[in-house]
Amino acid sequence: MNTFIMANPQKCIGCKACEIACAVAHLDVSVSTAGATALPFIPRMNLVRTPYITMPIQCRQCDDAPCANICAEGAIIHRNGINIVDDDKCIGCKKCMVACPFGMIDIRPKISNGELESQNGLRIQTAEGEQAKEVFVTYKCDLCSGRKGGPACIEVCPAGAFTTMDHSQIITDIRKKRLAAALDIANNQKK
Repeated sequence: MNTFIMANPQKCIGCKACEIACAVAHLDVSVSTAGATALPFIPRMNLVRTPYITMPIQCRQCDDAPCANICAEGAIIHRNGINIVDDDKCIGCKKCMVACPFGMIDIRPKISNGELESQNGLRIQTAEGEQAKEVFVTYKCDLCSGRKGGPACIEVCPAGAFTTMDHSQIITDIRKKRLAAALDIANNQKK
């Protein structure tokens, strides 16, 4: 079972610190203050607001991942319990984006060495003339793979709304639910 991050909507205060930390954690340049870079703001998770609830939504790292199953290039791979995107294989076809049942995949410009990467052949016509077109690739939560402190969203959340869910945590939660259900049934039969 893959590890994933779960957010508690009862704790989320909607501050967006998680989105900012996520975007900064995936830059390959140092950022000390907001607005210090001209690179696009690309968080790999999204804070959803409704009149009733505010909650961060992230990739569930599906075990039978529809995004990976539909990828003709094999760009979404499973490594160390995480489904990650191999930017060098991704062609930005958007099939994974359509297949994701949670809407957690974005197609955004590829950034390499702090610069937007441009295509070799395809050009676009603009008011300023013909220019190189950016390379677009898939962006999705990778649990901040390779980041020393683990997922940035968990680290910065002032409300403690995030929990890392792994196989043992899920089994523990299921056992607690089963015990609570059994006790509830037993208590109701005594009445």
